[in-house]
This record gives sequence, structure tokens and C-alpha cells, in this order.
Amino acid sequence: MSKNKRLGSWLSHARQVMKEDIEQPGLVAEVLAAHHLGQSRTWVLAHPETLLDEEIESRMDTSIQRLRDGDALPYILGKWDFFGLSFKVSPATLIPRPETERLVEIALDWLQQHPGRRRTVDVGTGSGCIAVSLAYHIYDLHVIASDISLEALELARENIRHHSLQNRVQVAAGDLLEAYSRQFDLVCANLPYIPAERLSQLQVSKREPRMALDGGQHGIEVLSRLIKDADHKLASGGLLLMEMDESQAQPMSAMARVHFPGGEIAVVNDLAGKPRILRIDN
Repeated sequence: MSKNKRLGSWLSHARQVMKEDIEQPGLVAEVLAAHHLGQSRTWVLAHPETLLDEEIESRMDTSIQRLRDGDALPYILGKWDFFGLSFKVSPATLIPRPETERLVEIALDWLQQHPGRRRTVDVGTGSGCIAVSLAYHIYDLHVIASDISLEALELARENIRHHSLQNRVQVAAGDLLEAYSRQFDLVCANLPYIPAERLSQLQVSKREPRMALDGGQHGIEVLSRLIKDADHKLASGGLLLMEMDESQAQPMSAMARVHFPGGEIAVVNDLAGKPRILRIDN
């Protein structure tokens, strides 16, 4: 390792090292440099002449190696943005994805149109990104953020505290809606929906928690259980929003019609135009 390498030289070196096995190596290099230097990407690009401290350069090089070994960038950074907010992330939870922002948009629109409907639960909350995003934008909303993973709930607590929402977002350990006797006006869920057989073939299974990805033999086992739970837990006039795989739109819609025969069932496209959100207006 050379001493006092300039930032511009390190960026060029990093791009070269990562170009064979990392997507968008230039962007990733800039993000890593900004993270370790405590600066923005704009600052990094504007200061290529900056001399790097040896210890910082070593940490930056270690991050590159972690990426090449298969670690996900958000886990290396320890944080990731979702719906305009920053969330702490760890291998205990899924990395928040932009596709899920569509679910939040729909929920916020519905909440704004129904000011008397505020009993909300985010099932399988993970990092808490859905629950926090909803409460952050709806000032009088109270949300239960539930998960079966205690590690995930601890991370959700940290994100709730980070956004000063302790008074309006409550974490709860539990399996779907089984623990609740009350009814909810709004149920949001981003649950495991990848078929177990297919999951083993995906790179994501090597980086992110299997519990948050494995939807069982056909990928709909957990989703089906939530619909059955919601049969009695979703208030009349309430809304259920559930993320799913695009291949599951037909079977999940059919199941929803069985349990909510008087409800309005729709499948909504995500931001990429794929049918990924099941909507049940009870």
C-alpha cells in the first residue's frame, strides 16, 4: 500500500479492481469513499487531490474486499436510504428496496383520505422502514411494528429512535397478526415470498437473512397465512397492502376474494411496472 495516496488515484484504482465483479464500480467507489471520509459524493468528486490517511485508505480497501467477497454494500455502510429517510441496516434484516416505496405511497394516500383511520400495523417490519416512513409523514399516526425476529426488532427500535418516533411507533414481537385481538384500519406487510427452491439459486440468499426471504415451497405460505389472519383483524372499511412476487398475483388475488368476498381486490404495479402489491379494500 502506498502512503498518502490521493483520493482521485484511489477512485481510479477502486474502479479497476471492482470492474469485473461489481456493478457500477465507479459509483460504488465514490459511495465508499464518501462514507469513510464522512463527506458527500459531490465533495468526493470535487476533491480528487485530497491526500488519504493511511488508516482510512486501509478501511476503504477492506470495504472493497468485503464487496468482492459477497457482502452487500448497505451492510458495509451500515445504513441505506428509503423513501427519503436514512435507516440503519444489518444482516439481521432485509435491505430496504425502492420497489417497496410504492406500497408506502399507496398507504400514505389512503391515510390522508381517511383521517379517522389511524390503527395501523406493519407486519414483518424488519428495519422498520415502512412503519417509520408512515409515521414520519402522518403526524397523528400510531403504528405497531411487528416481527418474529428479535434481532430485527432491536434494529427497528434504533431506527424509530433515530427519527424521534418512539411515542408513535411501538415494536412488538409476534407471528403475523395472531397475537392481536383488536382490528386494524391499515395492515402493511413486506413478508417472505420467494419459493424455497428458487431462493437457493439467488445471490440474495447468500447476503440477506433467509427468514426474511423464504416463502415456503410455493412462495405464498406466509402471505396466505396473513390473509387468513386479516380475515378477522382488518376492520370494515380498512385497507391491507402486501408486497408479493409478480408471479403470485393470480393465486393471491383468488385467495383474497375467498376471505374478503365483499372487498375490492386489486393488484398494483410497483415503480418498475411489475404487479407486486396486493391491495384489499375491505
